[in-house]
Amino acid sequence: MGYYDDHSPATQRQKQKGRWIMPTVVGVILGAVLILLALPALVQTELLPYDITIPEDESGLVEDDQSLTNTAKTVQVDVNTQITDIVKEVSTSVVGVVNLQTQRDFWNENGSTDPQQAGVGSGVIYKKEDGNAYVVTNQHVIQGANEIEVVLSDETRVTASLVGGDLFTDLAVLKMPADKVGEPIKLGSSDNLQVGEPAIAIGNPLGLRFSGSVTKGIISGRERAIPQDFNGDGMEDWQAEVIQTDAAINPGNSGGALINIEGQLIGINSMKIARSAVEGIGFAIPIDSAKPIISELEQTGQVTRPYIGIEAYGLNEVPTSEWRNTLNLPEDVEGGLYIRSISQMSPAAKAGLRPLDVITQLDGQAVNDIIDLRKYLYEEKDTGDELEITFYRDGEQNTVTLTLGSQE
Repeated sequence: MGYYDDHSPATQRQKQKGRWIMPTVVGVILGAVLILLALPALVQTELLPYDITIPEDESGLVEDDQSLTNTAKTVQVDVNTQITDIVKEVSTSVVGVVNLQTQRDFWNENGSTDPQQAGVGSGVIYKKEDGNAYVVTNQHVIQGANEIEVVLSDETRVTASLVGGDLFTDLAVLKMPADKVGEPIKLGSSDNLQVGEPAIAIGNPLGLRFSGSVTKGIISGRERAIPQDFNGDGMEDWQAEVIQTDAAINPGNSGGALINIEGQLIGINSMKIARSAVEGIGFAIPIDSAKPIISELEQTGQVTRPYIGIEAYGLNEVPTSEWRNTLNLPEDVEGGLYIRSISQMSPAAKAGLRPLDVITQLDGQAVNDIIDLRKYLYEEKDTGDELEITFYRDGEQNTVTLTLGSQE
């Protein structure tokens, strides 16, 4: 009697035979897929003598039926990138600026010698008009110059004249004949910069020997405040608002161009932090801050700023005990400016301010040091505007309104 259950020998043999069919089919499929995936890598490592070509017809179009042959196809790669293209476009607008100064000579009958090179920086040609080319650079690059030479990208030297300079923004404008000058650089915007976007610095690090040097980095920070000491007394006179970048900026780069990926000028390279423990921290004057200064220098040769007529220092420079004993300040006063001296016939003198008065507010806004005072005056006020000053004298709070004068 036959058994038709699953335990019969014949049925078991058929079942065992059927079990091998599906794994075999799956294995073949997986093996083919793995070979297809691994084939390009094996070809690149040259483990297989295999070339892939895409046949083309006479018109240069790829044929519909692609085939594999043993003929290798030569591929040419163009290494030009967006950066190399924009550098080529703007490099002629970045120039060298040579500061020439006359040195006193005891043995010379005239008491001086011909002007000698006292320093070299960089500049940017930003405008051509009425046969003249205009260059913006740093004020400290041309400081004390008796003569100024501009060195073009082809090493042509052109004598330039100083239109005007400004100490606080460290900007200066030069003018020279435009007959040998190429196209000026395009001005961009610094207000919409994003931290992390590419930045390219072009200038003359370490002098004209390395003229036209290009370094690339990113925008590392916006609206950085850097203390400035103009008279060398060790005290801050101003805070410059600058763009921070890690593009290498070295001595000689001052006055050069910081450009964006579109080849537009976004900053004037100005300074770097030079310490052994610091690397990749350079600064540039934002172009949107520079534009009104450049325009005023072109028109008048100088920047006119509102003027009070006081010599003042922050209370943080005075021992706290003197706040009470000498200045007679109430305990609720936490900061301000004490007046050390007042210029005769100045707006402050006319308004009745005196030495040892302590200014705490300008138009209702608190001020703690001389930088707060200057920033409010230079950024919010114009010559001839009225200014309300809140101050303390002998422990009593007073308010006075004065009309701002002009300081050049």
